[in-house]
Amino acid sequence: MHFMIIRKADKETEAGIMPSESLIAAMIKFNEEMVQAGVMQAGEGLHPSSKGARIKFSGGKPTIIDGPFAETKELIAGFTMIQVESKAEALEWVKRWPAEDAGGNVELELRQVFAAEDFGDAFTPELRETEERLRRQAAATAKS
Repeated sequence: MHFMIIRKADKETEAGIMPSESLIAAMIKFNEEMVQAGVMQAGEGLHPSSKGARIKFSGGKPTIIDGPFAETKELIAGFTMIQVESKAEALEWVKRWPAEDAGGNVELELRQVFAAEDFGDAFTPELRETEERLRRQAAATAKS
């Protein structure tokens, strides 16, 4: 099972305040533990929403809204992708999040990522084959 750990934004992350050396060290230690356990697949911090944009489609036509965005509780400051056996195991990893983050007052969200079998018959063998081919291509391109 794949899960995304979402690090919610706060006033500091939205202000572009960079993490301290001790927090960076704590996050690297946490990530290293997940890598050594074979569960971590990816993880990145995100720039503040002031450097981003939202794209809203209406009638199939896009409208671009530049950041920043007012509701920090709805924003994401970073993410970690993990692969584990269960939601319970994912929660055990989340509970180990470094206490140094946001002075111990960080908000995280855990979301399971859809797997091919979740889509049932709508995800035909032809569509599965195409998606697998695209994943292989993307991985090969990323390595170049």
